[in-house]
Amino acid sequence: MTEDDLARLRMPQRLALTYASRSTRPGFAALFLVDTTLADIVRQAREPMLAQLRLAWWRDRFEQDVADRPAGNPLLASLADWAGEESALRGLVDGWEQLLADGPLTRNAMMGFATGRGECFAALARLHGAAGDAAAQAGRLWALVDLASGLSDPHERETALALARIEGAPAHTLPRAMRPLTVLAGLAHRALKRADGALLAGAGDMLAAMRLGLLGR
Repeated sequence: MTEDDLARLRMPQRLALTYASRSTRPGFAALFLVDTTLADIVRQAREPMLAQLRLAWWRDRFEQDVADRPAGNPLLASLADWAGEESALRGLVDGWEQLLADGPLTRNAMMGFATGRGECFAALARLHGAAGDAAAQAGRLWALVDLASGLSDPHERETALALARIEGAPAHTLPRAMRPLTVLAGLAHRALKRADGALLAGAGDMLAAMRLGLLGR
């Protein structure tokens, strides 16, 4: 990951990435970068149809064999090691597309988005020899709280937080390989208890992230 790539990530992801091991850092960096790329497409969309076309380009790439993907795209190249887990990447695209729907975001759209993110973390866990269920749940928790933090409509924000409360605190301690997700899910749980959705609201959250990153709890 270059410095320019790192600068594209939001602070919680950048902070979480610092606690990845040498072997897992490339996978987390690639996931965070593709997630950020898809987020930019949705957030900068003036015409939903154009955004859907751009998202479809990524979905189509994840349906191709690695050897058939366009050359010269560093982000695509960084995802070559996801062999066998491409369906999770396609699900991530589908999840972001849920946020393009007209009108207020529905619970189904929010859960579709959260599931897309969660399944990518589950896939990453499997790629590193760990079970995926706990990672998926922690990923959904982070996704919903993170979504709430970016919503301006009070009803939509409360709906996202209510869904996050249903997910609850991470049910299991995640393995060392998933330490960046431990940081994100832990910050999400703290934000949920405050009911404000802000993942990094002050020095206390930074200290909590450090504890989670170093100790895993």
